[in-house]
Amino acid sequence: MKRYLFTIKLSYLECESLYLTTVTTVIVTATTGERVRLPSISLRPFIEPTGINGSFCLTINKENKIQSFERVSG
Repeated sequence: MKRYLFTIKLSYLECESLYLTTVTTVIVTATTGERVRLPSISLRPFIEPTGINGSFCLTINKENKIQSFERVSG
């Protein structure tokens, strides 16, 4: 399994695009500099009235399927 750590800071207004059917994936940059693509639906549970702000950990398996996605701070 591989883990990626990254930080996201989006306003509530910016988060609205995560609900559009045309936006199916989001690309984030991990702390290692690697770019990671994940389904936009994965971010929806973390949207708060102020948007999304925090550090996250994404764990994937050998087939690049998400095993876990969680907020680690923020």
